[in-house]
Amino acid sequence: MRENDFDNLLKLLSMPAPVPADAWRGLLAETDSGQRAQLAHLAQEVAQKHFGKGVYVRALIEISSYCRNNCNYCGLRCGNVLAQRYRLSKEEILECCRMAAALGFNTFVLQGGEDPQMSDEWLADVVAAIRAEFPTKAITLSVGERSMASYSLLRSAGADRYLLRHETANEMHYSQLHPHSMDVYNRRRCLVDLKALGFQVGSGMMVGSPGQTVEHLVEDLIFLDRLQPQMIGIGPFVPAAGTPFADERPGSVDSTLLLISLLRLRFPHALIPATTALATLCDDGTERAVLAGANVVMPNFTPMLYRGKYSIYDNKKCSGSESAQGLKILSDRLDKIGYHIDFSRGDYYKG
Repeated sequence: MRENDFDNLLKLLSMPAPVPADAWRGLLAETDSGQRAQLAHLAQEVAQKHFGKGVYVRALIEISSYCRNNCNYCGLRCGNVLAQRYRLSKEEILECCRMAAALGFNTFVLQGGEDPQMSDEWLADVVAAIRAEFPTKAITLSVGERSMASYSLLRSAGADRYLLRHETANEMHYSQLHPHSMDVYNRRRCLVDLKALGFQVGSGMMVGSPGQTVEHLVEDLIFLDRLQPQMIGIGPFVPAAGTPFADERPGSVDSTLLLISLLRLRFPHALIPATTALATLCDDGTERAVLAGANVVMPNFTPMLYRGKYSIYDNKKCSGSESAQGLKILSDRLDKIGYHIDFSRGDYYKG
């Protein structure tokens, strides 16, 4: 891309008006390696302006590997006979929170499949118990599509944040990735409901999922521009055994890093994680994501007995940062690139 054109597109990312589709298209498909390096450098500068050189850490607790859905990409799909199933008890979840709190974590992330046996009332009771024991900690949920009444109950119980990636904004592509029982409009409805209830909301998409095109990514970016989420999680598609996409190629690490940089420039205050999927495909994926503009890492606190059973894709990497020794390793890795762990809650704030 010519430098003048590139500079003009960059200016659009910082403007209040929606970014036109042609601009997203050009930044995704027409930038050369030098311009992509420039985008990463600018994204670093923006992240450091708002967050310094701290990287927020969240304690990830994978509460159930059961799921009612049959998504084509996910190893937890209900039709996967290879999947190993478990669900944590309330006390097991609380013990994970205690272990994380003892190490200084101030955010707990409860993630799981849409487990039919984890009712709204049960989950709200777990959230309320965490809130009672840890009144100052942030509680994030990532447990899929639910009703407005369910989200309201969870919010009242004490949940602060909710992660629900839209995965793809294109209706036809959505139907390629998901069963007929799911549709893109209900996913959008959930995100709108969550924002209306006052959750800090996270969305995002897979990069390189089967059938995805540049045009689909353009639609994703336009959708995020409309939604204005507080958190944006993106990671490369990684195949999972026992799914229809088991033999598909994984998504591109470089494309994922480019999107992280673009998202940081467009959403300067957003909380953007260095995802496990990226670290799974690339040993230094965490560092590369931070250097591209990410500012969150989520060490895994799921009990070791169950951790390998939460197999949403193959060879899922766990950082081991749930121990004091593991945190020291993470700290050292970040230090080598000029960053450090930030143990604060790290709430979204737009001054």
